[in-house]
Amino acid sequence: MTAAQPLDRLSPLFERFRVRASLFHAGPLCGVTHFDAQPGRGFLHVMRNGEMAVSHAAQTGLVERLQVSEPSLVFYPRPLAHDFHNAPAEGADFVCATLDFEDGHPLAQALPPLIVLPLARVQGIQATLALLFGEAEQVRCGQRLLADRLFEVLLLQLLRWMLDQPDSPLPLGLMRGLSDPALARALTALHDAPGHPWSLEAMAAQAGMSRSRFAAAFRDALGQTPADYLADWRLAIARRELRAGKPLKVLASELGYANASALSRLFVQKHGGLSPRAWLQRHAG
Repeated sequence: MTAAQPLDRLSPLFERFRVRASLFHAGPLCGVTHFDAQPGRGFLHVMRNGEMAVSHAAQTGLVERLQVSEPSLVFYPRPLAHDFHNAPAEGADFVCATLDFEDGHPLAQALPPLIVLPLARVQGIQATLALLFGEAEQVRCGQRLLADRLFEVLLLQLLRWMLDQPDSPLPLGLMRGLSDPALARALTALHDAPGHPWSLEAMAAQAGMSRSRFAAAFRDALGQTPADYLADWRLAIARRELRAGKPLKVLASELGYANASALSRLFVQKHGGLSPRAWLQRHAG
């Protein structure tokens, strides 16, 4: 694979782990609107007109009151309570959706806790927004389903835009790694083929780097070694497939382990001593 070859950095992640959007509000917001934090749930709000203030509790670590004065996307990737304070003016149009990240989705923790972006800055979303607001403004057959899917499209377009901004600061983690062209080639290969017998040399070759340079760059961008990241990615897939009923022996073979015992040992090591069976029982409980 060469640096000039086009690379799809997001599809392998979203094919493994879904994000489900659900439209729950369309129209003006007046007064104070509170949004609760719920496990696994984020929010994506789109303000087309008007202005508002956004407030957070002091313990969240975010700015306690933020003024949004132009059409913007307000994105909470993770559960975080927030309030909108709106002047009761006509034309303050909003569409809002919840985002339920499938358990183990690696991007849920790889994004800042809050992203506020003026719509004018995010290229390529105008057609999606026109369709989204068109669906939100009147009830037609399939309206809710189509609006939900358009929110999912909007999320992917937002993430694509973030990855393509060379000067945009991203937190330590997967998004920062995917924004680096060389590391992105290695990460996408790992996501595409988690069961491949990846050595450090093989991963570095995907990035077109020496082993030492690749290991240092990977750790600087993601905050962990390539081997640890690969183990975490495989375990995230294993948890998902175990919940779906796939046998551990089959999973071990698919994920590149010699036998079920090898995968079970890694599982125990990474889950506080819990075996896959004990983890499943706890999850069911």
